[in-house]
Amino acid sequence: MINKRSLWFLTLFSLILVLSVYYITMPSELLVTNNKKDNTKATMNEVEDNTPTVDITESEILTALRVEADEQMKQDMEDLQIVLTSVESTSDEKNAAYEKLKLLNMTRGEEEKLEKKIKEKFNLEAFVKIDNDQIRVVASSEKHDTSLANEIMRVVQEEYTTKKYISVKFQK
Repeated sequence: MINKRSLWFLTLFSLILVLSVYYITMPSELLVTNNKKDNTKATMNEVEDNTPTVDITESEILTALRVEADEQMKQDMEDLQIVLTSVESTSDEKNAAYEKLKLLNMTRGEEEKLEKKIKEKFNLEAFVKIDNDQIRVVASSEKHDTSLANEIMRVVQEEYTTKKYISVKFQK
């Protein structure tokens, strides 16, 4: 005889099975058709208004730099986690890996804080990379202004008591 637990299991399992078969067999043309409708609406708006619609998005270069930095940080963290969880690692190695992991987290926090400060003060999207005493700032701006670069350097240097080597680069 089937008890309640088995009945519930079979019911839920069959429901999941039916939904997954439906999802797999669902025509992909349905998704493509919806995207085409959205694209045609956008082009119709441009034709009717005779003015192109401009979407302001973050620079692709800044996005690429963030992705690259995140991947590098993830790789470093994974390596340090392996050292921390390894049975063969000595306590000194584990302590050093833990300190490096803490330093990575603190550095990432400082980078985000500087990016936010540049966004607030100058209304610019920026990417900040900190490497020891060197700070690299890549700002998304049409104009390449030396006075703006100097102001960004001053704002970044205000956060630190020791002298840092700060470079500012503008990208479109």
